[in-house]
Amino acid sequence: MNVLVINCGSSSLKYQLIESESEEVLAKGLCERIGLDGHLKHTPGDKEPVELEEPLPDHMKAVEMVLKLLTDPEHGVITSLDEIDAIGHRVVHGGEWFAASTLINEEVIQAITNCCDLAPLHNPANLIGIDACRKLMPEVPMAAVFDTAFHQTMPEEAFLYGIPYEYYRRYRIRKYGFHGTSHRYVAIRTAELLKKDPGHFNAVICHLGNGASICAVQNGRSVDTSMGLTPLDGLVMGTRCGTIDPAVIEYIAQKEDKSLTQVMELLNKKSGVEGVSGVSSDFRDLEAAINKGNPQAKLALDQFCYRAAQYIGAYASAMSHVDAIVFTAGIGENNGTARAGICARLKYLGLELDDTLNQERSVEIRISTKQSRIPVWVVPTNEELAIARETVELVKK
Repeated sequence: MNVLVINCGSSSLKYQLIESESEEVLAKGLCERIGLDGHLKHTPGDKEPVELEEPLPDHMKAVEMVLKLLTDPEHGVITSLDEIDAIGHRVVHGGEWFAASTLINEEVIQAITNCCDLAPLHNPANLIGIDACRKLMPEVPMAAVFDTAFHQTMPEEAFLYGIPYEYYRRYRIRKYGFHGTSHRYVAIRTAELLKKDPGHFNAVICHLGNGASICAVQNGRSVDTSMGLTPLDGLVMGTRCGTIDPAVIEYIAQKEDKSLTQVMELLNKKSGVEGVSGVSSDFRDLEAAINKGNPQAKLALDQFCYRAAQYIGAYASAMSHVDAIVFTAGIGENNGTARAGICARLKYLGLELDDTLNQERSVEIRISTKQSRIPVWVVPTNEELAIARETVELVKK
């Protein structure tokens, strides 16, 4: 079965065409600057990438271009759209409607629409991608795979906020968590690597990228996670502030004469590692600045590591035991300095890294010593493959 995986952002569209039996990536690509001038990078199998500067006024045009390239005589990997058997869509927010992936119908689309005020930057774009595919390939079954679904197993004491309960009852204000597809994939894969039953596996999964979250997985189920109602909560991230005193919002608004919208823009796009360092949200730039003696850059890295260690320690204490601590995503997979900085703050848990192994990048590897009380692993995430697997399972049912 050939599964087309679609991940729509507000101005981008990532895609992969995956053959489900072998799990081979037949083609992948990225459409950027949708609504502006448009740029598309398409990689057919193991061939050289093709880059096009093409007007992409909307997501419909982007999907059209993707399908055209997939069937192109020179750069394509299939001869016709009939060879696409299913489509899996990443959807950021499913609210409390969805505790699992689901096939898309009108009712599902309405529920995703109802969640738009919870994810105003993401869900509308996800819906545009779904609508475009339905118009261009109306007979192909489609699945929605939700970032929030994996975390629907959190208990009430973990997901409720300390605000009047009526606001949860009336508006469903609660912690939802994100990166669920990644956390679930990495938890299952790590259990396989450790030869443990995923249903009896406990781990702290650290999805560390420009957006970052940590998840406590107990018996294969999410029991807590660092992101909240929105992806702004939790860790200090690339440009997001993470957890702060809510009164800071009012204080900044008054001192800087800013509107609520302006302050939220500041906290989402100009804070975090970039805001503290004054350098960049990219950890490569941060390390270069540290090597030149920039104290603010070092402070930003130290703060990032400190906050991550706090969450790992809290989640480890919330579970009866921990089988592994796992790093994944861009920073988690590639930045040995950040991993070392986090684990150095967790020596009381008996963590001990192997300095040589910790320099490895983007490979499945145990980076802790044999003496480490809890094994520490790097397991690259593969959200597209996870989406494809769930889509195939739903379609076959």
